[in-house]
Amino acid sequence: MKYMMFVCSDPEPETDESRVPDIEVWVAENDAAGRRVTGNVLAPPSAATTVRVRGGETMLTDGPFTETKEVIVGFDILECADLDEAIAVAAAHPMAHEGRIELRPYAGL
Repeated sequence: MKYMMFVCSDPEPETDESRVPDIEVWVAENDAAGRRVTGNVLAPPSAATTVRVRGGETMLTDGPFTETKEVIVGFDILECADLDEAIAVAAAHPMAHEGRIELRPYAGL
């Protein structure tokens, strides 16, 4: 089952940096196991463009769609057997310690 893993910042990160896993190790292990389909770091929210279409007119706004202290800083697409495996993969990601991870299964449209 495919999961989108939103990697988010958090104003209250882990205080003991020795507990934070290495991102290079996490990527290598999950790529080798075939659990990580792709992923990347995103540009800062200031580089975002929000697009809406209303009444047939395309409207653009500079910046993210919402104002918040927590922002999406990256993503990974996972292929896991089930939610339990996806949670284990997410919990081993460094940003589970320094930020937050949100997992969402594909809706299968």
